[in-house]
Amino acid sequence: MGLLVIGDVATDVVARHGGPVEPGTDTAADIVLRPGGSGANTAAWAVALGADARLLARAGYDTAGWHLAELTRAGVTSELRVDDRHPTAVVISLVDATGERTFLTNRGAGARIGIEDWSDDLLAGVRLLHVSGYTLFADSGLRLVRHAVDAALAAGATVSVDPASTGFLREFGPARFARETRGASIILPNLAEALLLTGAAAAEPAAQALSAAYGTAVVKLGAEGALLAVEGRIVARAASPVREVVDSTGAGDAFAAGFLAALLSGSDPAAALQKGCDAGATAVAQVGGRPAAHGGPIGFARPLPY
Repeated sequence: MGLLVIGDVATDVVARHGGPVEPGTDTAADIVLRPGGSGANTAAWAVALGADARLLARAGYDTAGWHLAELTRAGVTSELRVDDRHPTAVVISLVDATGERTFLTNRGAGARIGIEDWSDDLLAGVRLLHVSGYTLFADSGLRLVRHAVDAALAAGATVSVDPASTGFLREFGPARFARETRGASIILPNLAEALLLTGAAAAEPAAQALSAAYGTAVVKLGAEGALLAVEGRIVARAASPVREVVDSTGAGDAFAAGFLAALLSGSDPAAALQKGCDAGATAVAQVGGRPAAHGGPIGFARPLPY
């Protein structure tokens, strides 16, 4: 089992609208339900790209069965803990005509993942632990990440982290995030996250600063590709093969999976950078954050409380 992801599962409500959302009235949109969550997306893409991946996450009583079925269908080894008091996280993804998305997020059971969900057995065969930044943004998840990172490093595994969200990251505090993730040797922010974490004004100095702190920094630039910096120096750039943007939901998760899966397969970091860009380009050409996202019908473990 090469990759262990600690993150979230979520029910994504993806609403693609061609015009502006007008307050106080209706806006026509194509609306679909998809399995999502940054951690789950990354694990699913990693498997699709040839890696063995395990996911530790917490789902709610309402849709845990559906999410487990979708992860299993995707080939992910799922360590899905079921919260019998809270529903699964729900994300409303508003996607405009350019494919850019805006999220409305209720983290639900995902915000309750904690150290009681951990077992050192999860690290069996793991060479790389990947942490979704969302996990750090609740106290119980933060305690879990501290313990898991220490255990992974003691077991000889590499640790990577994706900052996940500028909104939550700003509230958490960039300096605090840097302290809490100092055990990671790979960081994979998008441009906005990289600028926020470093205070830099452009991608290159941000990548250089992050790589000086972590060792390896990959800054995702969307349609402009990505930068790779190691130990304070820019060492590679990759172009994005994006031709069509339908929905950018999960593109960063796919990129992370492409980069990490390539590293696990023995690719050098520059080649892995291109694999990340390729995976991100595939993701934005479809609706939803998972590969082949059209899953089975949503199922509820027991009636919803309303």
